[in-house]
Amino acid sequence: MKKIPTVFLRDPEDMSRVTDEVNPACSWVLDGEGQPTRKYDGTCVMFDGTGWWARREVKPGKTAPAGFIVAEHDEVTGKTVGWEPAAQSPFARYLAEAFNDWLGILDQPPRDPVVGATYELIGPKINGNPEGVDGHMLIRHGYRAAVDDDEMRSLPRDHDGLAKWLGEHPTWEGIVWHHPDGRMAKLKRRDFPRS
Repeated sequence: MKKIPTVFLRDPEDMSRVTDEVNPACSWVLDGEGQPTRKYDGTCVMFDGTGWWARREVKPGKTAPAGFIVAEHDEVTGKTVGWEPAAQSPFARYLAEAFNDWLGILDQPPRDPVVGATYELIGPKINGNPEGVDGHMLIRHGYRAAVDDDEMRSLPRDHDGLAKWLGEHPTWEGIVWHHPDGRMAKLKRRDFPRS
């Protein structure tokens, strides 16, 4: 899974924050194109048809794990993003729980993992459980739950409106827009300064 660009350009004085300047690669979002979906806070996994893979970031100077498959290398940061066999990842046990129990997979039937699809693994032992769920579960990326439809109806498409909207939705990590041509763009609540 390649890195998804952020809707607004980063602040060069504080790269953890965004400016109000639109990222040219994401201008389509502000033009009203693409379907917004909730960005869940967990860890990314992928099913390739025979097994599961976990997203992994390898920092400069560090050795990639055995079986690592490169998806993208960032020349600016020196980081390499790719996939490692999920069985050797720190989240293997929790992925097995989610898969074996098939807890809460938010997906359309058939209730089998979609080959080549990516999922967010969330739960009590993942990143401190910011989603506040009781068990480990998988949510397919790009999935829109019916409850999210109501939330998305009020979603603005401008900097100040999005900052306000995300501030009013503290349980959401952010939003990912999906363009019909395959492009994606994201925006996280933490991209904006805290007021």
